[in-house]
Amino acid sequence: MAKDKRGHFNYFEAFESMAKCSARAAEMLVRILSDFDPSKVKESMELMHTIEHEADQQHHILLEKLAREFITPIEREDIVTMGQELDEITDCIEDVLLRIYMFNIKLIPDEALQMAKIISQCCSALQVALSEFADFKKSTKIKDMIIEVNRLEESGDALYVEANRNLYTGSHDAITITSWTTTFTRLEKCCDACEHVANAMETIMMKNS
Repeated sequence: MAKDKRGHFNYFEAFESMAKCSARAAEMLVRILSDFDPSKVKESMELMHTIEHEADQQHHILLEKLAREFITPIEREDIVTMGQELDEITDCIEDVLLRIYMFNIKLIPDEALQMAKIISQCCSALQVALSEFADFKKSTKIKDMIIEVNRLEESGDALYVEANRNLYTGSHDAITITSWTTTFTRLEKCCDACEHVANAMETIMMKNS
């Protein structure tokens, strides 16, 4: 397990590792929706769950170390918040795929793929930001990445509105409307989860500046 210069558990590296899990999950979701094959969804769920489980394990290790260490680089509640919010991203991404399987979805609307790509871009931006988070007082990239995540989240919100409008103004059957209303909401929640991490980072930087 990586340690910092003082020999303590490296929380910043743990944050970055969890962000990498989210980025991998988001990239997988984009691939699944880009070349969608309903017959492979269950197999894809198993692969996605492997990533989600890895993120969970990293989160558990972080909390175990936090319970045992007296000295931490930032406030304990901020470490807890970051761990929870990062874990939530991967959970939310997996939840999208679960809904696609549960509702036995056969076709993927273009808006869903666009939203998945936005989620992937958010995760990539967070990964860049977290790679420099340990040195946030000197970093020139973190603020730009936080702004980018906020911008992407707004794009995701706008797309969510249009996706639902198109769903309810088309000639879709009731099952399609119900299943995609829920699935679009789950996709939008992924964007929100990314923004929550960006907000938590910004709060930590303000408190420690």
